[in-house]
This record gives sequence, C-alpha cells and structure tokens, in this order.
Amino acid sequence: MTMETPSRIGVVGCGVMGAGIADVTARAGLDVRVVVARPGAVPAAHDRIRGSLGQGVRKGRLTDADLDTALARIEVTADLDALADRDFVIEAVPEREDLKTALFTRIDGILKDTDAVLATNTSSLPVSRLAGATRHPERVVGVHFFSPVPVMPLVELVGALRTDDTTRARAAALLTGPLGKTVVDVPDRAGFMVNGLLIPYLLGAIRMVESGQVTADDVDRGMTLGCGHPVGPLRLADLIGLDVVKAVAEALHQEYAEPLYAPPPLLSRLVEAGLLGKKSGRGFHSHAR
Repeated sequence: MTMETPSRIGVVGCGVMGAGIADVTARAGLDVRVVVARPGAVPAAHDRIRGSLGQGVRKGRLTDADLDTALARIEVTADLDALADRDFVIEAVPEREDLKTALFTRIDGILKDTDAVLATNTSSLPVSRLAGATRHPERVVGVHFFSPVPVMPLVELVGALRTDDTTRARAAALLTGPLGKTVVDVPDRAGFMVNGLLIPYLLGAIRMVESGQVTADDVDRGMTLGCGHPVGPLRLADLIGLDVVKAVAEALHQEYAEPLYAPPPLLSRLVEAGLLGKKSGRGFHSHAR
C-alpha cells in the first residue's frame, strides 16, 4: 500500500455528519463524491452541504467565493458504484451495525484501487466487527469525527486488530494534513474514548430529569454556571441527537453490560416520539429550525 495522502474522497450518507465531512474535505481542496440512498435524496443532500458551508460564511470562516469553490468540488449521486475510483471512502450512515456491515461488503467489492482506505465514522461500534464484513480488513479504519465537523478539531483514529499500519498512517495524513484536525489514537472498543467518558455523564443527567426532581434547564445551568462547562449535558445531548446518544448507549451496554450505560426510559420515549433534539426542533429543549 502506498503512502500518498488520499485526494479522491467518497462519503456515503449525507446527514449532519456526512454533510459536514463533505464540507471539510471539499474546503480542503479534495475531489469529493457523496453517495446517498436514493435519487430523490440528492437535492436535499445538496441543500444540507450548502447549509453546512453557509454556516462557515455566516461565522466569517469562509467567503462566498470559498463556498462556491468548495461546492464545485462536490458531486452527489445515488449510485454506489460511483465510488469505484475513490482512494478514501468514509461511511456516515445511521448507527446500525447491520446497515454498516452490509454497506462495507458492497463497497469492498466496488473499490478498484487496491490501496483504497475504507473508513467508518461510527461513534460506538467496534471497527473490527465492521472490517470483518470485507475481504480486506487490513484497509479498514475508524475515523470518528465530532459534530459539527467543520468546527470540532478532534478526530478519534481507531485501528482494528487487522488494520494495516499504512492504512492508519494514510488516514492520519489526510486528517492532520489537508483537513487540519487533531488526531488521537484510541482503542477499538465500543464507544472508543470520548463517548466512553461522555455517555455515562449524559445518561446521568437524563436520569436526574427523569426522577422529576429537577428540570432540564436546572441541570444545564448547574453544569454551565457551577462547573464552567460551555454547554449543559442536555443541550449537548440535543446537539448530538438523542437517537445517536441512545444508539451509542445501547452499544456500550451490549458490550459491557454495566447499568450506567443502559438508556433511561425517558431517552427511549423521546426517540420513539421523534423528539431527537436540535435536528428535529425539539428534545430536552426547543430549538428554532
């Protein structure tokens, strides 16, 4: 496997994370191809990517010309075979192991470049399990971005048991070079490092509200005004997405069977009701859309 820094990027999925990854890779001057599930989803994907870049313009990080240049580097399609010429593919589909493993099997059979890296943005699933769905587990690696991708500087780099050293090095070169991210190497365990620490904290805050003794506002004020946190745990959960918080908690609970990882019933009810936080307009707090 060669050590050239990848330049032809494929992104599978264009939700909040996929759009953010497309944003930062195109802004870095790379050739980006985004694949969505069906043709009807292409216009919405374009809008989501434009919205992500537009946020950079509104915050003064980009000019209108930068936005137009980045958009010109991005192609959106519903054809998974369009990934054939990519040298680095990042999946950013929903946090379901069956969905991700089926996707990895298909992409593994599509990539023509024998040096191509297949990366997962999973926030909770062990990378080894996903790599096992491919014929080339040595070229599979975890690259866990944080939301919002254009703003958050950290990426967790997760090498599975059979990940080749050159695969890890190429991923690190892309992340720290063109993308300008700070990389931390983490073990291939459910939740990795950050979510292994964060999720019990968020679930503890949810249980406190669930008990009826305090409100979500009280909890968030306590942690921002009393502990100096920039954002309270329940606003943070809303920002992450309550469905994502629940999925990560379930993965951690499945792997370790510890009660602190079990999703509280209140979290499950909110997700079942479609109250997912900022992306749906309402979670523990109301959010303008």
